[in-house]
Amino acid sequence: MTAALAGRLDAILRVSPRLMRVLTIARELDLPDWRVVSGAVYQTVWNALTGREPDYGIKDFDLFYFDAADLSYEAEDVVIRAAAAAFPPDLSPLVEVRNQARVHLWFEQRFGEAYMPLACADEALGRFVAPTFAVGVRLEPDGRVDIAAPFGLADLFAMRIQPNPWRPRARGWSRVVESAKARWPELTIVGPAV
Repeated sequence: MTAALAGRLDAILRVSPRLMRVLTIARELDLPDWRVVSGAVYQTVWNALTGREPDYGIKDFDLFYFDAADLSYEAEDVVIRAAAAAFPPDLSPLVEVRNQARVHLWFEQRFGEAYMPLACADEALGRFVAPTFAVGVRLEPDGRVDIAAPFGLADLFAMRIQPNPWRPRARGWSRVVESAKARWPELTIVGPAV
């Protein structure tokens, strides 16, 4: 990831009031190994690049954390409820909190493909269906935005969606691509849509 693209990402995120509120509250929750990932990040960038409002098309805010100490749903639910209480009513229903240490327990049943256990939250980004989606950010105590992007940021800023070269094409690939293209027709899709 180049410093120039990381700087552009940082600047774009900071002009999205709603995303910055989510990042600030998430930081206050002090969850282990946390990040806001996926659509809230890449869609904010696409909106900036296309002159749309920062929140256009953003359906939710995925808040990942990693805690392998207790893999029960009950432990995760305690965190989900604490987050719901911490976020104000306009944001709380939009924030989806998930412990990445538990994903291997339910992923195959839900998505139909095996999912090996993760060692940390950032490792999950490398398994996203497309490199452009595989970006996570965290607001550090000093106000710095920490960025994780295992594939870099080139696809994100090129508005290009291509399959993740590290995994088989996801079963829902066509649906994901079609949904994104419908909201951002400026996108370039690499490879077949199916």
